[in-house]
Amino acid sequence: MTLRIGNASGFYGDRFDAMREMLTGGDLDVLTGDYLAELTMLILGRDRLKDPAAGYARTFLRQLEECLGLAHERGVRIVANAGGLNPAGLAERVRELADRLGLPVRVAHVEGDDLTASHPGGLAAHAYLGGFGIAACLSAGADVVVTGRVTDASLVTGPAAAHFGWRPDDWDRLAGATVAGHLLECGAQVTGGNYAFFADHALDRLRHPGFPLAELHDDGSAVLTKHPGTGGVVDTGTVTAQLLYETGGARYAGPDVTTRLDTVRLRQDGPDRVRVDGVRGEAPPPTLKVGVNRLGGFRNEVTFVLTGLDIERKAELVRRQLDDTLRAAKRAPAEVRWDLVRTDRPDADTEETASALLRLVVRDRDPEAVGRALSGAAVELALAGYPGFHVLAPPGKGAPYGVFEAAHVPQDSIPHTAVLHDGRRVTVPPAPRARALADVPAPDLPPPLPDGPVRRAPLGLVAGARSGDKGGSANVGVWARTDDAWRWLAHELTADRFRELIPEARTLPVTRHALPALRALNFVVEGILGEGVAAQHRFDPQAKALGEWLRARHLDIPEALL
Repeated sequence: MTLRIGNASGFYGDRFDAMREMLTGGDLDVLTGDYLAELTMLILGRDRLKDPAAGYARTFLRQLEECLGLAHERGVRIVANAGGLNPAGLAERVRELADRLGLPVRVAHVEGDDLTASHPGGLAAHAYLGGFGIAACLSAGADVVVTGRVTDASLVTGPAAAHFGWRPDDWDRLAGATVAGHLLECGAQVTGGNYAFFADHALDRLRHPGFPLAELHDDGSAVLTKHPGTGGVVDTGTVTAQLLYETGGARYAGPDVTTRLDTVRLRQDGPDRVRVDGVRGEAPPPTLKVGVNRLGGFRNEVTFVLTGLDIERKAELVRRQLDDTLRAAKRAPAEVRWDLVRTDRPDADTEETASALLRLVVRDRDPEAVGRALSGAAVELALAGYPGFHVLAPPGKGAPYGVFEAAHVPQDSIPHTAVLHDGRRVTVPPAPRARALADVPAPDLPPPLPDGPVRRAPLGLVAGARSGDKGGSANVGVWARTDDAWRWLAHELTADRFRELIPEARTLPVTRHALPALRALNFVVEGILGEGVAAQHRFDPQAKALGEWLRARHLDIPEALL
């Protein structure tokens, strides 16, 4: 017995037509959509400030306008976390839509994650719930289930538990479904999107990658694939990349189960089919993660364009001029950050390639300190600054920014509730057992490669990488495609070497986790993203390209691998 679960959204703003593509492209039992991220919760929180009836992903409703009839006709159930901060409100809108379309669709929702009231000063505080509330809704006959903040994998563990009748202590099965859910939740990112070795494939194949689906089995194993004839590629490389995305050590904690990533086995099972099995699970931690979003203050920025000669001197001049002005202001910004990006080339044949960018970012709790004080000072330099003075865009008034922090609460303190399609409310108990989270012992590594000639070359010639954000930290997963490359990588890319290659990380805690079964290393860099993506602490605030930067760094690589 196989459960076919697809995905039609990896974030709020993903491909609008994906829901229709997934419903018309092949057979499905369940279609999921992930609309939430740390930044999305902040955006929805600001929406709710303006309109208490808002707080959910509006695009989900617009997609259902086109696709609810299709799903009903084909018997496909829809499970999405598009409810955001207001799952009850979204469920009611879906019911109204079904009535207007004349469809006998049963709509349920999950609630209990909203802890904003217990976090004074928080714009949105939400616990990450598990999948058994979703399972209760589906088992009672729901056709559409909308949730608020559940873990991304819960969108798959819930339908799987309902379909196969799993118990809350079926740890191995739940762990297998968690891996499948983690692989699906970012949509086309597992079917060739954002893939390190994209150049190995014809570009036409990657122009419009299809969205993924999992053929899930009762033992928790799965096959990752996509609808026939759709673009993209599903192979062990794309699956490994997504498996490492936004994870940490070998124990991947969730509300239903702690999944042992060091037990995952991947093998190609035919064209665009990867079998995922062997996954083992353990009882989850006794606490649930809570994502707390707050308004951190106000920020403003301006980017100066420096062209031609004397780039460093031009940057120093404008820095001194503006630093003098900002210090003399009635209310100087609390934080001032300058970054010079040397995009210029000598003897360039275009003005753009002869130019460098100097970025100034200011932050403060007071909007006045980052508003006119900055914009006026920057504009006044137009005729009194460095030669060739201009900016990418005129600075405006200060804009609010958010900060993210993670908290934890006991599992049994959360009122996890399934609100069934007929209005009945079912309390969802916490996991029957708990186990404190701890690192696994360091695994055995393969013997290093024998000595031989080396060549200075980019790491990316022999290793793939994918990176992402987790609050103020980032993870970078790095994997080798051959056993010999793994033998070299496992001994060469230590945490200290990582710090050497990524200078931003040199003063930060960097933890390396080895996953030999995947020929992979996972690095967690604490604090590199400051107070989270919404604070826009760095050039790449979500660390999406941190892995690609690492792959572009040069090392002495054995010639036998090149």
